[in-house]
Amino acid sequence: MTTRAEAVEETRRRVLRATIALSAEKSTLEIVLADVAARAGVTTKTILRHFGSREGLFDAATDYARNEVVQERLAPVGDLPAAITVVVDHYEERGDWVIRMLAQEDSDDRVRRVVETGRGVHRDWVDTTFKPQLDSVSAAERPAAADLLAVATDVYVWKLLRRDRGLTRDKTEQRMRVLAQAIVDQLSTPEGDDRT
Repeated sequence: MTTRAEAVEETRRRVLRATIALSAEKSTLEIVLADVAARAGVTTKTILRHFGSREGLFDAATDYARNEVVQERLAPVGDLPAAITVVVDHYEERGDWVIRMLAQEDSDDRVRRVVETGRGVHRDWVDTTFKPQLDSVSAAERPAAADLLAVATDVYVWKLLRRDRGLTRDKTEQRMRVLAQAIVDQLSTPEGDDRT
């Protein structure tokens, strides 16, 4: 019984990974179940048996990807250099896929929901990972401080440096770290301090 359950779960994972991989290659509107089945090494009937429909498959793939992303982005709370390393590692793995999803959000409601979920995951990551830094400012200033850290660690910053400017991974990480550190340093500057 356990072996059968493991086999079923492995089949589900293969199908979900295939769906996510295909979404990195083409518009989600272009992905058909036959493509997913071929990529996963299963039949279309198997996909329907596991997920019920194309919509059910995409809902499950969204949840699966979200959970993977949350795990990939775990970083030591309050450790800015480690957090930047983690987020750059994540973008090196999934950044191009995320940019592809962002480009489709205005033409596909399903992708729009995926992107909104991703934005929520990023903001939650900022709020959790930089909690000590954010706790150093007043409650009134906290939303603006979190906004700044969210921008400094956003996939578009990675894309601008890594893809558009063609910088190495290390230089991209270094520049994102400098940007985030400058924000944190500003947060800890008392009002009226002439360092600003």
